[in-house]
Amino acid sequence: MAASRALLTLENFIGGKFLPCNSYLNSYDPSTGEVYCRVPDSGKEEIEAAVEAARAAFPGWSSRSPQERSQVLHRLADLLEQSLEELAQAESKDQGKTITLAKTMDIPRSVQNFRFFASSILHHTSECTQMDHLGCLHYTVRAPVGIAGLISPWNLPLYLLTWKIAPAIAAGNTVIAKPSELTSVTTWMMCRLLEKAGVPAGVVNIVFGTGPQVGEALVSHPEVPLISFTGSQPTAERIMQLSAPHCKKLSLELGGKNPALIFEDANLEECIPTTVRSSFANQGEICLCTSRIFVQKSIYNEFLKRFVEATRMWKVGVPSDPSANMGALISKAHLEKVRSYIKRARMEGAQILCGEGVDNLNLPPRNQTGYFMLPTVITDIKDESCCMKEEIFGPVTCVVPFDSEEEVIQRANSVKYGLAATVWSSNVGRVHRVAKRLQAGLVWTNCWLIRELNLPFGGMKSSGVGREGVKDSYEFFTEIKTITVKH
Repeated sequence: MAASRALLTLENFIGGKFLPCNSYLNSYDPSTGEVYCRVPDSGKEEIEAAVEAARAAFPGWSSRSPQERSQVLHRLADLLEQSLEELAQAESKDQGKTITLAKTMDIPRSVQNFRFFASSILHHTSECTQMDHLGCLHYTVRAPVGIAGLISPWNLPLYLLTWKIAPAIAAGNTVIAKPSELTSVTTWMMCRLLEKAGVPAGVVNIVFGTGPQVGEALVSHPEVPLISFTGSQPTAERIMQLSAPHCKKLSLELGGKNPALIFEDANLEECIPTTVRSSFANQGEICLCTSRIFVQKSIYNEFLKRFVEATRMWKVGVPSDPSANMGALISKAHLEKVRSYIKRARMEGAQILCGEGVDNLNLPPRNQTGYFMLPTVITDIKDESCCMKEEIFGPVTCVVPFDSEEEVIQRANSVKYGLAATVWSSNVGRVHRVAKRLQAGLVWTNCWLIRELNLPFGGMKSSGVGREGVKDSYEFFTEIKTITVKH
């Protein structure tokens, strides 16, 4: 009983109020494997209450001017920034990521999301054309859609949820959001700031719980006309099935099997440390992480030697350790899934050069039951292997040689995903040529994860439907209307 009372207990946030739930789920500290938090196990009843609150709030919020909504978003950004240290510590504990990453990426980007859309909502323009011979003037207007259903994943919890909430409410919608039941704490903390920021009751509603219970109730509700989802392809398929009878607007940001193409004229001094980071940042639990590394044969042996050496320098440690490069994976089930790919690679005859099953992982006694693993490099593996085809979503990357530009483009494009890619070359013509032919929504050349929020974000093929960014998000969260005036 004493341990139960010590657990952090979250509540749903509906209509501007924190509301308890009839049942709860256990949430685990990935660094210890211990239960530390109770998350509402919500369902249709809570979604119905959230729809009622969002419906009631929509007329007032949507009628506010962009300038008024912008001011509210700026105040919320300021409050989040003032709580950066507290939020970063909570995100690190809840997700398993390092405190350094939470402080330098997750929470600052969450703040930036609100500031960015608070600014951009003031600068959209409409279209206008004239038909003088008929005495007609045509123009367009955009209006918020209504209640937006937002579903975010566990890898970048507050970062990706605010990337959806900010443009949705900036455009005048009200929202019902479901964060992952594995990482709900920072969303709950943000709810405590909404009233102070001036967000009216019912504009932002947070319902915690699982996909089959909360997610399906939200997606299938007839009064929620659009769904923005980031997560796995199987879940996206289910969302499309449930949405089809209602013809809902969908934005689906899904997985990736992202290649790095490293040509013989690449600057390895920059390429190697960046590719280590792109492979293993956030324990490899970023949809943009590199998991297939193609290296031109003439530099393959040198690259591999230096890459493995650099990988072994990455420190896996307790998330609260500021010197750690990697923390813990999200859950025991996910850790076992990632390890299963390495076992299958071994069975196929591949070589594990460092990491899982090769090197020793040293952790404090309390953390030895946590969900840790070392960054792992696989070689001598065929393109047909599941490790080269399927999204592992962990600290595992495969390194293979290639001969020609034409060959590596075909191999890079040979998977069902098309989210991101990186190209390393000092040949400007090659950089442009290869980037154009790669089937990926984002291509970085001689860098990784430098984001310009004005430009579209999203993938091709099985990596998703739609794009996010200043123009794309505004268009998704609004409906356009053409008006003709004859004079």
